[in-house]
This record gives sequence, C-alpha cells and structure tokens, in this order.
Amino acid sequence: MDRRTFLQASLLGGLQAGAVLGVATGAGGMGLPVATASGLANGSRSTPGPYGLLDGRPPDANGLVLPEGFTARVVAEGGSPVRGSDQPWPLFPDGKGTLPVDDGGWLLVCNHELFDFQTPSGPMGGASAIGFASDGSITGSWPVLTDSHSNSRGAITPWGTWLSCQEVHGEAGGDGDGLVWECDPLGDTPAVVRPVLGRRRHGSVVVDADGGYAYLTEAHRDGRLYRVSLAVAGDPLGGGGSDTDRMEALAVDPDGGVRWLSVLDPSGSFIPTRFQVAEGLVTPMGGGVALNDGVLVFTTGLDDRVHAVDLTAGHHSVIWDGSGRRGPAWGIGDLTVSGSGDLFVSEDRGDMEVVVVTPFGEVAPFCQMVGNEHRLSQVTGPCFDPSGTRMYVSSLRGRGEALVRDVVPDLDWGPGAEGRHVGVTYEISGPFRSTASPPVVTATTLEPAAITVVPTTSGGGSVLTTTTTGGTVSPSTTIATGSGADSAGGAKPEIGTVQPGGTDGATGSSPGGTGRLVVPAGLATVLLALGSAVVALRRRRDRGASGPGSEEPGPGEEAGTVP
Repeated sequence: MDRRTFLQASLLGGLQAGAVLGVATGAGGMGLPVATASGLANGSRSTPGPYGLLDGRPPDANGLVLPEGFTARVVAEGGSPVRGSDQPWPLFPDGKGTLPVDDGGWLLVCNHELFDFQTPSGPMGGASAIGFASDGSITGSWPVLTDSHSNSRGAITPWGTWLSCQEVHGEAGGDGDGLVWECDPLGDTPAVVRPVLGRRRHGSVVVDADGGYAYLTEAHRDGRLYRVSLAVAGDPLGGGGSDTDRMEALAVDPDGGVRWLSVLDPSGSFIPTRFQVAEGLVTPMGGGVALNDGVLVFTTGLDDRVHAVDLTAGHHSVIWDGSGRRGPAWGIGDLTVSGSGDLFVSEDRGDMEVVVVTPFGEVAPFCQMVGNEHRLSQVTGPCFDPSGTRMYVSSLRGRGEALVRDVVPDLDWGPGAEGRHVGVTYEISGPFRSTASPPVVTATTLEPAAITVVPTTSGGGSVLTTTTTGGTVSPSTTIATGSGADSAGGAKPEIGTVQPGGTDGATGSSPGGTGRLVVPAGLATVLLALGSAVVALRRRRDRGASGPGSEEPGPGEEAGTVP
C-alpha cells in the first residue's frame, strides 16, 4: 500500500452499505481519508470490515474473540517462565516490536509498565525479548532493560535496536525520569539513555531514517508531537539534551498545512517543552505512532482520535474521531500498520478491542478480549512479525497463574483471582491480508413506504428525522454515542458513526462549531433527495387531511430543514 493509495481513497460511490468515507482536500489537491464508520446510527449493525463481523462468535479459551480463520496462543504470562526458557516474563507487558534475525527467525521486544509509585523499594520495570525460530517455536527469553520504570511504548529502529519510552516524568509517577532508552534486543550490551530525544512524559516514538527524523508523542493532556533530527554522521541518536537545533514541534494551520516550530530547550530543564511551543498542535495524551510510506499516523487518547500527517505534502488530517465514546474505536492507545496499509488500533480503555481502520473507510473490531480474565486490563502493544502473518498483542493486566505480589513484593493485590492479574502476551495467527482492497458495494433500493417521518423540535424550529426500516442505511440528524458496554459481558462491537474530520487539523471543535458530522458530497446528495421525498409525502398527507386545495404547510416545512 503506497502513500498515494492510502491518501487518495475515493468516496466509493458516496454512500455504501455500512461504510462511508469522507474526503478532505489537502495541499496540492490530495484527498485525505478523514471519516470512517461502521453504521450511521445507534442500533445499526457494525460493518464487517475486511475480516468479517465478531457478532455471535464465541471467545476462545483465553477470552479472545477472533474473526473466522484466526487463532491465538499464549506466548508469555507475567511471573511465569516463558515457554522454552527459564526466564520469567515480567509483569504488565506493553509496547512491542519485532525484527528479523539471520537464521530466518525473529525477535519480539516488549516493554513492561511498572511505575515507581507501585515499587517504592526501587524501579522494577524495563523491557524483555523473546526469540522465535523460523517455524514459530520459542527459543528463549532474556531482559534488554532493567531497573527502569513506566516503560510504556517504543519502537524498533531501522538499525535494529529497541527504543523504550518512559511515560512518567515528575512527581505524579514517583519522580520519574521521563527518558528514552536505546536497547540491544539481544541483551548483549547495556541500554543507553538518549537525552537528545528529550525529557518528558513520552508517549511513543518512531524513526524515519530516510527522512532523517525521529518522531515522538507526548503522554500529557497538553502534549505536542515532536521531531528530532538524526545525526548526519556517526551515532544517529547521539548528542545531548542541550542540542538546541535538533528538536521541533508540530503546528497545524487552519487549512491543515503543517509547520515545525523550534524547541529552544529540548531538555525542558527550566520550562517543559510543550510550553515552549504554545502555537504547536495540542495532542491530548499522545499515544502510539507509526510511519507508512511517508505518512505519519498517531493517536491521541483523551479525544480518541487517529491523526495522519503526510510528510511529503505537509498536511495534517484526522482520519478517525471517536470522541464522545463513539465506536467502534474509543479509549484508544497504541497502533500499528500492517503490510496491507491497514491500521490496527488498540484500546487501553473502551471495549478491550483491537480495531482495524482500512485505507478505504472501513472501521471495525478485529478482536476483543472478554471475560473476568481481562476485567482490570488494557489492550496493549499490537505489532506484526516480519512476515506479517502473526500479530502480537497483550492484555496488560490479564489474569495468569502467578501472584503479582510474588513477582513484585511491594505490589500486593491479595491471594485470590484479583491478585493474579499479571499480564499476558498473545500471538494471533490467520489470513491477514497483504493488500488492501475496497469493500464490496451493495446497491440497496429504498422503498418510500419504508420511510417513517418523526418531527422533532430543535432550537429554532422543527427538524425532520427519517429512518429507513427496510434498508441498510439509516440517515439521521442525530449522532449516536457509543454505549460503552462492559467488555466482560462478551463481544459487543461498538456501533460506528460517520465522522469526517475537518481539514482544520485542530483537536478542538469540528468544522461548523455545533456538531461533529460533516457529510460527504455523495452522502449529501442522497440525503437531500430523500428529504425532498419526505417533504412531498408530508404535503400530500396534509392536503388529504385538510381537504382538496388545502395549502397549509406541514410541521417543519416552514423551517426548510431536511435530514
């Protein structure tokens, strides 16, 4: 999936059965996909997405609900030895990445999110690795970073190391260091701190060797997105926190154009970096970040958005907006990009799902973790093996066999089931697609008799709300809010809503100021035609009720409002 394909996905006829894609025009006339949805109103069924619906599918023995043809296995469980080794898997597995090795196998590197306030006796977080043979069997496990804390997300670098981000900086997490550590995935050499990447509450990081930058999110409600230039010669991430000409923060103009603002004190020793760039785009609780063929994608957790920055065209867009707990993707945290260009977004709140966002406008649950085993947990660290046929993902506090207090004595959650939420890492295998393709468009005929007209009052007048009972599309003037059902009750994918993000790029209110829905051109045409038919039907009904020749307007007609 190349950048142009990802960015120039079309409306696919404007109105599809259960999936609508809005397009905002960016710099140079490029179309940015800004709205993806699975259903138009509360009560609609979720779109199947590229892997089919999860509705009605039973969870497996580990509490994972998966699409048809997919299976999962446990590869590591907190406090228990990793299969094929005597190395216990540390607690609370979070961000992950993989890289190939010479014998045809690969390594999985994983952060472990233990905060200083949880371990007053000393830092007990860090990162670990698991080795796999070419046939997928586990060959061993070992630590790559120890005596650290709050190691949330990270990234594999193009030169084969692992960057581990500390999420805490300051008193809130036990006077955390807020640093990024570069680790040897083989565990042969000690990890080294990289002060050039800044000192703050790090969300995640990705390195673009071709473009010459590392990009970092900030896990703060007033966070920013940063980039740090790589050294031209020698160690790419060498240098100190006082290198004033290497760090910049993203700013977005009203038309979506991108600028980069210089950060004068990257160390933040006197003033936090986010305060030094007041004009920068606010990225509330920045999370996962990834790069795919010149497009930078990242999440913001407080407003449940997925952003895209076309680094070549210099344009920012919001490609998913789940604010207001609107499904199927809300409570989002991390993300990864598959070989097909699909985004897989994990929820660290929400419904404990991994949601797939396709380049063609589909947003649908791919997998869900249900049951008491995952009741206190979060979905963390999705990533693919080098072949793209296996996904690794964790239940941060999934229930295992060991007791938390036996691994970390400072953290006593009791001797019962609640004390066994140690974290579990899974491998999901199945027919992951290698190429993204548009969904099949099914034509649906709307019968006039199936249209129900319900006049409602809204501010300055009446508004007509129409519902099609016999078709697959339910236009409505009301934007539904996700139910936020307890994921422990079973697989209940959230119903998506059409959310074309504006071209303004800001994380505040959407275009128009009063609502979140910006209707694509193709959809608008259908809705206007439908509205005209509704008004005509009402006029006929009212004339019949008042007698021949009656011209009394029906409710709402004087307002000139259509759905």
